[in-house]
Amino acid sequence: MRFKPVPEPPAERTVLATIQRALPATAGDVDDCCRLLLAETALETRDEAATWLTFLRALELATEEPAGFRRRDAGSGSALDSDRLRRAFRARVDGADAVLGVLERADGPLTADEVAEAIRSERRQSGDRDRRPTRSVETQRERIERLLEWAALLELAEQERDGYRIAPARE
Repeated sequence: MRFKPVPEPPAERTVLATIQRALPATAGDVDDCCRLLLAETALETRDEAATWLTFLRALELATEEPAGFRRRDAGSGSALDSDRLRRAFRARVDGADAVLGVLERADGPLTADEVAEAIRSERRQSGDRDRRPTRSVETQRERIERLLEWAALLELAEQERDGYRIAPARE
C-alpha cells in the first residue's frame, strides 16, 4: 500500500520521534488521536495531525487498528532505525520512489522543478498520464519539494545549493 499525504518536513528528525511518541501505545486508549497530537506536539491543525498520522503509518511508525491508532514499536530494534525508515519511505510513500529514481539517474543536482519535469516526461513516455487525475504543476512541484526535503532528512538525498542529488550508498 502506498500513502499520499506528506507533511511539511521538520527541521530535525527528532520531531518525527516526538510525534510518534505522542501516539498511544495501545489502540483504543485515546478516542481522538488527532486531538492528542495537537495537545502533545507543536502541530497546530487537525488536518496537519491527520496528515502526520497517515505519514507515520507510511513510515511504519504507527498502525491503524479497529480500535484506533497506536504507535508501532520496532520490537528489539529502534522504531526510528534509519535503514528501516528509508526503506519504508521509498516503498510506501507515493511518489518517493519516482523522485529518488530521477535523482539516481541524474548527472548532477536537480531542483524540484527539474525533478517534476522529469517525472512528467517519464509518465508521458510510458503512457501513464491517465492513471490518476492530473495535479496542477504547482501542486505537483510543492509535493515533490516536500518529498525531496524528506529524502534529505532521511539521508536518501543531499541538498546542495543547486538542488538535490542522491546520497552516496551506505555501507
